Amino acid sequence: MSTEQEIEIHEVTIGIPDKVKVSESHRILSVEGPLGKTRKNFKKIPVDLKIDGKNILLKSLGTRKRDYAIFKTAESLVNTLIKGVQTGYTFKMKIVYAHFPITVKVKDGYVHVENFQGERAPRVSRIFGNTKVVAKGDDVIISGPVLTDVSQTAASLQQNTKVKNKDSRVFLDGIYLFEKNDGMEK
Repeated sequence: MSTEQEIEIHEVTIGIPDKVKVSESHRILSVEGPLGKTRKNFKKIPVDLKIDGKNILLKSLGTRKRDYAIFKTAESLVNTLIKGVQTGYTFKMKIVYAHFPITVKVKDGYVHVENFQGERAPRVSRIFGNTKVVAKGDDVIISGPVLTDVSQTAASLQQNTKVKNKDSRVFLDGIYLFEKNDGMEK
């Protein structure tokens, strides 16, 4: 009595929109659109990646659950890159302070947080990639075409304004993320 198992190789075709150009060279996927261009290195992601006209073909290299998870991650990465160069991403952060008013300034690729808890020296966070940071009143708006750059800029800003060696339930000063949106906001 033999049972025949069906081996399922996962594959998907992702359509490339009209205003987006996609190219692949040495397992590095380059995506260019109306908002800019970005690249993603697929050298360490075990999926088969091919560009066929106006489609991107992704194929899993194995049949295990782990291979399927890696395949779905790669599919999500490609979709995020395409969506980013078309519409972009926006994160909104709120400046919170109790006693010392915090001011946020953008200078030369860095965000300077001045007067944080009365400190004389500003706290400085890096802006990653082609991300734009705008301070409007008590809000900081971070937007750009690459989701990883926008989210890393927001995360480093929030981590940089974390209160240390004090009770975090009492000392709530800092800059906190409160909204994530698709699309660029001025």
